[in-house]
Amino acid sequence: TDGGQHSLFQAHMGKVYRAFFARLDLAILRPCGDDSRRLGPPFLRDDAGQPTRESGFYLSANRNKRSITVDLARPEGQQIVRDLAARADVLIENYKVGDLARYGLDAATLCRMRPRLVYCSITGFGQTGPYAARAGYDSIFQGMGGLMAVTGHAEGEPGGGPQKVGLIVSDLMAGMYASVAILAALEHRDAVSGLGQHIDLALLDAQVAALSHAAMGYLVSGDAVPRCGTQSPTAAPSQMYRCQDGAVMLVVGNKAQWEKFCAVIDRPELPADARFASNQARIQHRGELNAILEPILLAQPRQHWIDALAAVGVPCGPVNELHEVFDDPQVRARGMLAHMRHPHRAAMPMLANPIR
Repeated sequence: TDGGQHSLFQAHMGKVYRAFFARLDLAILRPCGDDSRRLGPPFLRDDAGQPTRESGFYLSANRNKRSITVDLARPEGQQIVRDLAARADVLIENYKVGDLARYGLDAATLCRMRPRLVYCSITGFGQTGPYAARAGYDSIFQGMGGLMAVTGHAEGEPGGGPQKVGLIVSDLMAGMYASVAILAALEHRDAVSGLGQHIDLALLDAQVAALSHAAMGYLVSGDAVPRCGTQSPTAAPSQMYRCQDGAVMLVVGNKAQWEKFCAVIDRPELPADARFASNQARIQHRGELNAILEPILLAQPRQHWIDALAAVGVPCGPVNELHEVFDDPQVRARGMLAHMRHPHRAAMPMLANPIR
């Protein structure tokens, strides 16, 4: 075509392209925010009962936060982060190892600019080691960090084998460790050194540390910690028992509690039985003990046992479904169900902070 027709064609196609791209909802064309916004169902319903694009997962971790969208690949975006860091006490990031160094936003660079900055890097495997460059999610670390090894029913039982915990335990533990570390670094800065620190926190490290007494049991004995469902490997009776209308979790932790428990269930002769006289004996004869206890506990509603055992100081509680958790009078008395305004809800239910 001649020049005039070609220019007209370009102008027309420019309008077509602009209209086409304006309708695309792709991350490569416009920011899409935290991935957790789309981790659902469930999603929040507005006051009219219509679903929104806010996932319950996202809402669980973003109360009272304010967001800013920054293109770190552009000098202007990098400067925005530097300006924020220049007046910040704490910076938390969870980019892959080395990503922020490409933009001059790594700990070494920003802490030179702002020596009082506490810079916390949270990654799957940490800043060092052979796996440092790998990505990972909570369930990966539950598996690698040993939590699944000690969770679930024993091999040979129905459904036996390693099990993932229903919550994102590795994520939550890493967040708790990060909070403690940041507070410690702030105190050290203000009381000792005047300088911030770079905190290198890995989800795998946090999960291994959270193995706690299970890990120490293995380290001192060399024996694997047995998977035993709701049963405790170190106490008996200590497990879930079925009742007429649900289940209870019972923990008998010492000799006095054992004797009181036996009195409540009207079996005062059991403590004198050599098979059940000590905690170790009860663990060794757990099957025989449960053959006695299970039909007794099944014969009454769970509240009967909860009330009777509470009266003598033996720990026992209901195994609640979630609707029962938030209807529990103790949970309500402690204010663990809160409500906040949200752009989509006049009063959105939220978990309260447990710190009193």
